[in-house]
Amino acid sequence: MAKKKGNRILIALECTETGMRSYITQKNRINTEGKVELKKYNPKLRRHTVHKEIQRLK
Repeated sequence: MAKKKGNRILIALECTETGMRSYITQKNRINTEGKVELKKYNPKLRRHTVHKEIQRLK
């Protein structure tokens, strides 16, 4: 029997200021069509910055 493909996919988040890829999260491919932008903590700068979706992971 074939497995049903889920609606959630893994994505990597990259800081817009430093380019660090320090977060991995999930998004729902049906509800979120565009790229995700979240405010996350950047340990290098020691403050919250905007992180954008950069790639899909397996």
